[in-house]
Amino acid sequence: MVLLQDGCIAFFSAVGMTTVVWLVAGALLHAGRPTVPGLLLVLPLRGQALAMEADVRELKRLCHRLPGARIVLADCGMSEDARSLAEYMAGRAENITLAEGDRLAVE
Repeated sequence: MVLLQDGCIAFFSAVGMTTVVWLVAGALLHAGRPTVPGLLLVLPLRGQALAMEADVRELKRLCHRLPGARIVLADCGMSEDARSLAEYMAGRAENITLAEGDRLAVE
């Protein structure tokens, strides 16, 4: 019984130490991620743009992994309701811009 307890303690100690080393190494290696300042993630939108909110949410999640990236919502013939939602989303976040589909000028 003592042998089984010692074996379990040794196993969990090894797993714990491996986890700690893995987390520290990951934090040190990912600390200096390079930024790509000119990277644009363009989302072309037309019609009702029913999946716009979900798509923007996914692009925001991607922006966290790509520091310096910006999201551009390209109006390629959206309805008025979709355009007002896109303007609202662009106004709330500083890395989201609304542009016309035929010209993608980002300030």
